[in-house]
Amino acid sequence: MRKQFSLAAAGLATLLTLSACGAGDSAPAAVETLDPASPATVSVGASPVPHAQILEFVRDNLTEGTGIELEIQEFDDYTTPNIALSEGDLDANYFQHLPYFESQVENQGYEFAHGEGVHIEPYAAFSEKHDDASAIPEGGRVAITNDPSNQARALTLLQEAGLLENIEADASVLSLTDEQNPLGLEFVENQPELLLNDLQDPTVDLAIINGNYILDAGLSTDDALVVESVEGNPYANFLAWNTSSEGDARIAKLEELLHSPEVKQYIEETWPNGDVSPAF
Repeated sequence: MRKQFSLAAAGLATLLTLSACGAGDSAPAAVETLDPASPATVSVGASPVPHAQILEFVRDNLTEGTGIELEIQEFDDYTTPNIALSEGDLDANYFQHLPYFESQVENQGYEFAHGEGVHIEPYAAFSEKHDDASAIPEGGRVAITNDPSNQARALTLLQEAGLLENIEADASVLSLTDEQNPLGLEFVENQPELLLNDLQDPTVDLAIINGNYILDAGLSTDDALVVESVEGNPYANFLAWNTSSEGDARIAKLEELLHSPEVKQYIEETWPNGDVSPAF
């Protein structure tokens, strides 16, 4: 049975420039103006689905005559795209949401800025053993991400499903009290890209999986036990770039194209069940 729950709203800034130490000196120089007769390449790192897929739509349908050519590099994890961006191997990346972005900037010292949210992939919990979240037993095993920003998100989802109580924004599995975890759930922490393997583990009662990996595996939130609502959702994914690239005409043009009516229509038509939803 599919269930939808809402998360508390959080503001998303149109542009957020965060100063820190350590952005690579090799970051490419900003392009001030665009010439449709001589398009400038913009290299973007992205998760394969839906991010790279959306970028491919932009590349194939919207860039002609704009002065940019889009080069897309796919990444299967959440760490490498920011490393590549900070080292100047990319002009921008498109895979992350605000809480993850902020934690990366704070912990890694990246000098990044970002644009507006493009889309939301609702977080969802799946089970090979149960048909409803209420069937999760005392001491049940839950596979959960080891990424702090998404772990708090997952715990909030479990709270909305009635499995946890009084979860705070900075919650983690290690900080849970007996009162917050009345069922005594056991948590199996793993890298986000490996949680699909945990779903197949016969000892796991529930696995909470990121939206892009849901899509990549050919799953659908229609089959999930619990699904995050997109209403007021603070986890919209956006384009990010080095602060040294502020004012780069290539990035400004790509940001504009990603928020075009054509992209919104493409997202709605490609994922009509809401596995991916426009954030603008």
